[in-house]
Amino acid sequence: MDRRKFMKSTATAGALAGLAAGGFPALLGQTPEKFRTALIGTGWWGMNICHVAMKSGQSKIVALCDVDDQQLNPAADNVTKLSGDEPKKYKDFRELLQNEKPEIVIVATPDHWHPLIAIAAVQAGAHVYVEKPVSHTVLEGKAMVRAARESDRVMQADLWRRMSPDHIQGMEFLKAGKAGKIGCVRAFVDYPGGPGHPTPDSEPPPGLDWDMWCGPAPYRNFNRAIHPKGFRQFLEYANGQLGDWGVHWMDQILWWTEEKYPRKVYSTGGRWIRRDSTNAPDTQVVAFEFETFTAYWEHRLYAGNRAEKAYVGCYFYGDHGTFHMGWIDGCTFYPDTDTKPNIHFAPHLDEPDDQNIASLWANFLESIRTHRRPIRDIEIGHRSTNMSLLGMLSLKLGRSIEWDGEKEEIVGDPEANQLLRRDYRAPWKYPEA
Repeated sequence: MDRRKFMKSTATAGALAGLAAGGFPALLGQTPEKFRTALIGTGWWGMNICHVAMKSGQSKIVALCDVDDQQLNPAADNVTKLSGDEPKKYKDFRELLQNEKPEIVIVATPDHWHPLIAIAAVQAGAHVYVEKPVSHTVLEGKAMVRAARESDRVMQADLWRRMSPDHIQGMEFLKAGKAGKIGCVRAFVDYPGGPGHPTPDSEPPPGLDWDMWCGPAPYRNFNRAIHPKGFRQFLEYANGQLGDWGVHWMDQILWWTEEKYPRKVYSTGGRWIRRDSTNAPDTQVVAFEFETFTAYWEHRLYAGNRAEKAYVGCYFYGDHGTFHMGWIDGCTFYPDTDTKPNIHFAPHLDEPDDQNIASLWANFLESIRTHRRPIRDIEIGHRSTNMSLLGMLSLKLGRSIEWDGEKEEIVGDPEANQLLRRDYRAPWKYPEA
């Protein structure tokens, strides 16, 4: 996209963002204030968020940060081409925060870096838009909530499905009881694939600070299966399919229910098919026991689910029928009798990559201006992330756990509670909640 087309779409996106946010000065013909905005993590998804920030007309991109020049330099060129901004480039987020003093920081690094960067940013006075999952371990997320509250900054989790029009319609349908009483929710992602092949370790490419990329997480030799984009299937840096895709659907479950967390969690699974260099489970099932219903997660990284005609989403099972909260196929209610027609809510998704970041970004800006908590406040993102993290914790333990969501601890299980955090690699310090 060239700058002329980008700026034309910016005018439209800015108006839509203003409308979604309840009316910004741009809608009144005024020149809106631009926030000094920095992006930390300039890969694929980080640039998707950055493009939305630029198109909103509310951000001046003052700095970009990435440990990999092969991502950082093209990202800077792209920002300048599309917006005219000339962001300064950094490899260390601490230097960026100290020198540039941004008002907004987008955190779109690999998962294991989210907590430290987000906490440092709010403590430096910035509002934060952080990619999901918000943390790699439970107590990191708790520390993020504390930091946001103590600094009195907005911290929004990038769980944009709460702003998707069809999901909003679907949730209104469910909450109105039109699917009946829900006794069970099944969340799932089924990908095609096979065993794969190991990728040998190699020297990091020129321009990549691999030690800094690993940061507080365990150090392992560079492998092209990890970076770029493959880190989610390596448990040192992420939490597999449940920690990636699962957080979106855990969030849908918590959006629907009045309950804030499950009481008990049990997971089973393993690596039954994959023979590549990854180490996350290729098969996993997690059961979540709530007070009034049961939820469960399942994923496979093989045998793409052509049989059910849906490979991702949540099925809400009620005594009036089944509701599928989907993605690119929208949402559909299937009544429990053939005499009633299906009810479909068509998707309304933005390009690229079929998302609704713009609406969530508009809510983020409105929250900053009105000093209110956003729709995807860090505490809500923390709870949704926790469901996935507890599922992974149970899998690692090999037994069920009982969760006290108010105290954020596992009941009567000191060994399990040790897994709510992990040791950081020196010199990084684990954040205290």
